[in-house]
Amino acid sequence: MTPALRKTSGTAPTLRDESALLGRWVVWVAVGESLGFLAPALAWLSATLLNPAATVPALVAAGAAEGALLGWAQARVLKRRIPALSAPRWIGGTALAASLAWLIGELAGENPSVWQAWPVGAQIGVGVPAGALLLCSVGFAQWLELRRHLPRSGWWVAGSAAAWCLGLAVFLGVASPLWQPGQPLPLVIMIGVLAAILMAVSMALATGLVLVRLLRRAA
Repeated sequence: MTPALRKTSGTAPTLRDESALLGRWVVWVAVGESLGFLAPALAWLSATLLNPAATVPALVAAGAAEGALLGWAQARVLKRRIPALSAPRWIGGTALAASLAWLIGELAGENPSVWQAWPVGAQIGVGVPAGALLLCSVGFAQWLELRRHLPRSGWWVAGSAAAWCLGLAVFLGVASPLWQPGQPLPLVIMIGVLAAILMAVSMALATGLVLVRLLRRAA
């Protein structure tokens, strides 16, 4: 077992240890992301009602708050298994990466008619790297800290990207059919909250499975 990992016994972690870790991770990360997602949701609502021109900067700032809450929840669990992990670096990196992800998403969604008018080759040439950057930003920022403590931790970047892809698919799969034009705002908010919680749980479960695998290989 690598020196950075805390031993819970004289041998490698058991299936019970891994299940307990996965359970803690899913609960804390799902709660952290669900609460964190309230920041962009409230920022979007406030900007829409008060100053639509401020939507993008408001969401970018709120994305940093979302990332900070998510990073804090993750670091709380990780510190029990990797005591040497720097919580400030993990949280700060996650906050910056989440802010960048929101910026990319908003730039793409703010004026879709502009990039949709581009040639197909240009759309692919810009869209694929932008999408990859959006999905990998959080995992890459966290990997910069994780690589100090776990061997072959580069898999965290791919696993995190896949987890966010799953989470976003869950959000859209739940919210898109339920959101309909003309719905009252409270109903729109309730649907968004439900979709956000399911997104957070699916992302937490997927990243938790990746984390367990990395820790098992390091033992």
